Amino acid sequence: MPAAIALIVVGLLLRQVDRLRHLRRPAALTAAEAMALQRSRATAWAPALLLLGEWIQIVGWWLLADAEPVLAALTAVAVGVHFRHLQEISHFAVHGVLARGRRANVLLAEVFVHLPMALGPVGQRRTRHVRDHHPNATVRGVDPNFEELRFAGLVQGAGKGAVTRAAVFPLTARGLWGTLTGMGRALAGPGRAAAVLVTAMAAYAVGGWLGLVAGLVVPRLWLYPQFAWLSLLGEHTWFDPERRTGNRTEIEAGRCLRLYPESAVMSAVAAVTWLPYGDLHHYAHSAHPAVRWNYLPAVERGLAPPHCTPPALLIGADSLLARHRRALARTVGTPPALASGGPAGGSRNL
Repeated sequence: MPAAIALIVVGLLLRQVDRLRHLRRPAALTAAEAMALQRSRATAWAPALLLLGEWIQIVGWWLLADAEPVLAALTAVAVGVHFRHLQEISHFAVHGVLARGRRANVLLAEVFVHLPMALGPVGQRRTRHVRDHHPNATVRGVDPNFEELRFAGLVQGAGKGAVTRAAVFPLTARGLWGTLTGMGRALAGPGRAAAVLVTAMAAYAVGGWLGLVAGLVVPRLWLYPQFAWLSLLGEHTWFDPERRTGNRTEIEAGRCLRLYPESAVMSAVAAVTWLPYGDLHHYAHSAHPAVRWNYLPAVERGLAPPHCTPPALLIGADSLLARHRRALARTVGTPPALASGGPAGGSRNL
């Protein structure tokens, strides 16, 4: 157990190197100021240490699961959170602002995230997310994220029960099938299956069967997809955006939201678990996608609030899920047919 805890602490400390590199900044910044500042501090080595630190912590959790079987459940949750962190870090690589240089961004995302986690090629994710999603967020028939929402049952006329079940969709049999088929497509490329096999062998070598099951299989198949799904649900008012005109910030203010605007505690909890590395500030990211996560809070302070600021995600009449439910109930028209084989590879899980 001491070795496991030491690895977790060492990994945590390594992650702070990248944070310290971007630490000193004004409380409020324009997007242009933020981009100039992040360019002046951009490196390839600091993000590499950040990603390496995440994996060192994961190895520590694998070792902890093997040392104390009762900690297997905690290991599963912790690794699920780390996988969510890795996905969000690689999201900024897709936008080209994780490291200095396009090649470094692609290489870091592939080696540390996409290959070991059985995600699709970085280039495919960039096309789907940057080209297809960002300019067309919440536009039905154009935004690729609607494939995932439809597959989960979030369609026109969906009832209260269907919307409630959709909140935990990745944990259901249908959600697991979607995860497995998405992973199957991702493994089709050369060398990608071998990378996943190496990751599985490492988990077993370090943590035995508990390390493999609780430290890799359960987080990758259920917990990480659930955390990513909650993030997707909380990115936009998918089913009742306000169609605004004007500059990009004004447009995004009408289709984005800001969770927990008055709760520092819930904001902090979300930021270290399922909304890490700036995902809590998705509105600021949508308005200025070339800004690195370190500077999004400072940029957000200069933006007018978005049209939706729910105090909760899932529970309560004023939660975002309740808003989604009401919006779907108000929508009229024939529900589109659900896809039969899982989403085609949504931007959250590519």
